[in-house]
Amino acid sequence: MTTAADAPALPALPLGDDALVLSHRLGEWAGHAPVLEEEVALANIALDLLGQARILLSLAGDEDELAYLREERAFQNLQLVEQPNGDFAHTIARQLYFSTYQSLLYGQLATGEGELAPLAAKAVKEVAYHQDHAEQWTLRLGDGTPESHARAQRGLDALWRFTGEMFQPVAGVDVDWEAMRASWTSSVTAVVERATLTVPSGPQTGAWAAGAGRQGLHTESFGRMLAEMQHLHRSHPGASW
Repeated sequence: MTTAADAPALPALPLGDDALVLSHRLGEWAGHAPVLEEEVALANIALDLLGQARILLSLAGDEDELAYLREERAFQNLQLVEQPNGDFAHTIARQLYFSTYQSLLYGQLATGEGELAPLAAKAVKEVAYHQDHAEQWTLRLGDGTPESHARAQRGLDALWRFTGEMFQPVAGVDVDWEAMRASWTSSVTAVVERATLTVPSGPQTGAWAAGAGRQGLHTESFGRMLAEMQHLHRSHPGASW
């Protein structure tokens, strides 16, 4: 069985996997979002991420094969993006953490000259909206009712241990990872504190932190999500639409 460790170092692949998996997770809100406006907003963010995923996976190989025919261990996405949606506040916490990271990452890549620069230059504009959406909802939930405040804090706390993996260097992605971690921490802290919430104090790295998605090790929920995502394609191999 092919695993992430067996795959060649293609910088577009892990970034494409991040976008693909989170796109699917956000798409799961279709028909379940708390209000119609959020139904549209989350669907648009999911479509932005899917567009990024298609370009990135195409740089790494055949986008359909990479999305629908790889086994779980061959995916190199962050464990953060595969986490179940939970309640709406949980989804917003995941989006705050990831969109802040992605904004900083694409901002650095857009100034370079590598193969990812053109995509990054376009995507950074999309991600600015994703980040603003997550920040506004974090403020709204954190500084809202006691119930929304408690749910927002639970989401931040539950997902914090997955954030350290974002700053593990990706082969072929030439950015200053430590500077990005510092900027990310500063940005997230500012939003969380404005929302009258507390930045989690648990470790981002070490024995109690998560972070093996880049090596093809995923959490239990990812296998179920992948089976659902790949079911139609695998049920009709070679079909055209």
